[in-house]
Amino acid sequence: MFPIRDTVPNRTFPSTTWGIIIVCGIVFFFETALPQELLEEFTYYFGIVPIEYTKRHRHGLPLMDYISFLTTMFLHGGWLHFFGNMWFLKVFGSKVEDRMGHGRFLLFYLVAGILASIFYIYFSPRSSMPVIGASGAIAGVMGAYYVMFPRARILTLIPIFIFPWFVELPAVFFLGWWFLIQLFSGTFAQVLPAAGDGVAWWAHIGGFVVGIILMPFFARRYR
Repeated sequence: MFPIRDTVPNRTFPSTTWGIIIVCGIVFFFETALPQELLEEFTYYFGIVPIEYTKRHRHGLPLMDYISFLTTMFLHGGWLHFFGNMWFLKVFGSKVEDRMGHGRFLLFYLVAGILASIFYIYFSPRSSMPVIGASGAIAGVMGAYYVMFPRARILTLIPIFIFPWFVELPAVFFLGWWFLIQLFSGTFAQVLPAAGDGVAWWAHIGGFVVGIILMPFFARRYR
């Protein structure tokens, strides 16, 4: 299922959401310009490599090594990865930002992304593959949306073989189904690690749960 748009109107321009999209776009085009060997080194340095944080945890890590928890949110592994993440951020992030405010939304986004990465490291402590992408933070945004707008409706594209089918689904169903898919896939990947397909399922799961929990602390209060 792929979201096209929702039925919640924006009251303000989502400048923070678009700012994140623009920064991710600039970084992504920078990545595409790098030679393959340099790109791999760049990814390992600025992405999250779980084993680098678990094998040395007793001795600690230099402060700069933790910068990856921020930088990984602005890296992507390909065009589909980039466009998919940015589209989900546009659909859900603009409405959550509208209710939180620009500054609060940015802080929420970054905190959700950091905690999603920690969640992933906990479930994949021995992984030596770098994890990159904004999906953990965006999952947090989707968790907040789930609580804020359960009655909203999402115009959804459902491909039936080669035929596109457009249907309006309740947000609580769309996001609930999305979360169940992540939970099933993450659990399956724990049992059969080779079946994980390099997707950080537990970052998605953790981000979504974190978004639900943190949303009340960041949402603005209205009379």
